[in-house]
Amino acid sequence: MSLKVTTEHHRGSATIFKNSFLESLTKTSLTQNIIVYGSVIVFLIYYAIAVRGIDPLVFAGFFVFALFTWTLAEYLLHRYLFHWISDNKFIKRFHFIMHGSHHLFPRDTERLLMPPVPGLLMASLLFLMFYGVFSLLGYSNYTWAFFPGFFLGYLLYSFLHRATHVAKPPRRFKYIWRHHSLHHYKYPNKAFGVSTPFWDHVFGTMPPRD
Repeated sequence: MSLKVTTEHHRGSATIFKNSFLESLTKTSLTQNIIVYGSVIVFLIYYAIAVRGIDPLVFAGFFVFALFTWTLAEYLLHRYLFHWISDNKFIKRFHFIMHGSHHLFPRDTERLLMPPVPGLLMASLLFLMFYGVFSLLGYSNYTWAFFPGFFLGYLLYSFLHRATHVAKPPRRFKYIWRHHSLHHYKYPNKAFGVSTPFWDHVFGTMPPRD
């Protein structure tokens, strides 16, 4: 498995599907994602506490733990899945759809966030995966406390990622903007963390200090 990704970048927008309907499903906006994903997270929180009967303090513990877990998942997915490059034509296509197009067109604002249709499909699969893991441990009900935190972690990450491409960095968080820019424009095999460089420190993928 190779982790080589080009630092070549262009202005404009990639064409992912020739079919206009499928192409429309690959695009979204900030407002659309806030409404759709935000509504899902609020419902999950309500369902966990009011319907599943999870104690609010227990819920809060799982929720915060899930937020932290997301940062590790973000790093691993970015490094090993989104940068998975192979000569296999299906893997090449998967890479281009999921991440390659973003590296070629990093300022394509309509694709800086995960569109709702594929996003909710993947979220459903992740929920089932977590449900299976918690069930094996004998705590299946707590999936409803863990998953909203994990989902919110993803949502916050996606908004931060978008901001690093379209907004000026606040002085206090300038290092996050710089960290992601180094990944795109100079060191594509380093700086995989977007929300935090913590896991890059842990796994030795920090870019050179210069």
